[in-house]
Amino acid sequence: MNRAEWEEFIKGTLIEALDIGLVELSESKVVLTMPVGPKTRQPMGLLHGGASVALAETAASFGSYFKVAPMGKGTVGLEINANHIRSKKDGIVTAIATVLHEGRSTMVWNIEIVDEERKLLCVSRCTMAIIDPK
Repeated sequence: MNRAEWEEFIKGTLIEALDIGLVELSESKVVLTMPVGPKTRQPMGLLHGGASVALAETAASFGSYFKVAPMGKGTVGLEINANHIRSKKDGIVTAIATVLHEGRSTMVWNIEIVDEERKLLCVSRCTMAIIDPK
């Protein structure tokens, strides 16, 4: 997926609103970035945990979707958890998602969110349901 296709695909979504960018999309790994700023901070000036979770689920969603779309399937989030380990006030965070399990009806992804120095900020696990689109 090139930059123009990415921008068209995310138009009008939370992904666009949070300025999430695509770095890598491969068979077993997804890498996305997100700026830490007014759109993604909580009132105390720190990266909002919900923004981290949105970034993590976006990474798992894209990885899952591009695995099952060729088979005419879709994916939706089924469960997500996150442990927020370190705070961040500004800069860029990167989500690195790798698939842990690929089944017929679910996929499980591990997502690590790191800062520019590769320090771990958040670790998340997301279960995606594989569905027949309606």
